[in-house]
Amino acid sequence: MNRWMELEVLPAARHYGLGLIPWSPPNSGVLGSVLRKREQGGASRGASGRSAAVLARHQETIEAYERLCADLGEDPANVGPAWLLAQDGVTAPIVGPRTAAQLDGSLRAAAITLDADTLARLDELFPPPGPDGPKPAPEAYAW
Repeated sequence: MNRWMELEVLPAARHYGLGLIPWSPPNSGVLGSVLRKREQGGASRGASGRSAAVLARHQETIEAYERLCADLGEDPANVGPAWLLAQDGVTAPIVGPRTAAQLDGSLRAAAITLDADTLARLDELFPPPGPDGPKPAPEAYAW
């Protein structure tokens, strides 16, 4: 949900041939099926604390994200890491599973291939920073 690293950090890593290891692709549970779990009466880490505030502010986007993942037949918690793995320069997302089932799901992300239409839809849902789309710094925010 936060793509600010695409302004300077990711372009710099690419330039210098470094890999990037992003942390918490499910955004503390917000992108990990939080709405579906809530509907099913399950507890979710993404429904409390800081995550609850993020969810309240971005509920429509999260709903659209979960629908997109359902259309793909994939769990939202696995699509986020798959999206990161589709980015040039991302070596491996840090997923932090708490259970063996979550680890198995996280491993599924490596097998998911997102087509151009899906990547474009993800960019629509979670637009890159800058007024005119994905440009590296300083063009993205300079005068």
